[in-house]
Amino acid sequence: MSLVYVDTSALGRLLLDEAEKPLIEQALEAFTRHAASSLLRVELRRLGLRHNMLDRVDPLLAGVLLVPLGRRIVTTAERLRPSSVATLDAIHLATAVRLSQAGELNALMTYDKQLATGALEHGITVLSPGLTSPT
Repeated sequence: MSLVYVDTSALGRLLLDEAEKPLIEQALEAFTRHAASSLLRVELRRLGLRHNMLDRVDPLLAGVLLVPLGRRIVTTAERLRPSSVATLDAIHLATAVRLSQAGELNALMTYDKQLATGALEHGITVLSPGLTSPT
């Protein structure tokens, strides 16, 4: 079984029907499981609310294992390198690092340059379908 971590910059593109949507969908099909921090739920719902697309959020989240935002992840996010990763993305990165350290994660899908750089620094494969380089 293969697992990809998806962040809001990736699933947000699906929600908003952006140009990369077909490539993202194709890339996601290559993995048997999709995971993210439970933070994704809040971020996608806020995005859906802003764009009057709230009804489209739950179908996107249906196939995503949402990892609870626990003390261990928060503590890791507080000190996780690199320091250039923004606060909420540090939570995503800490969650992905936890999955990677458990031997469960195959890749992280993001379009955020700092998150991609952080993931690469932690030895995580980064996917950004449609971009030649995420960093």
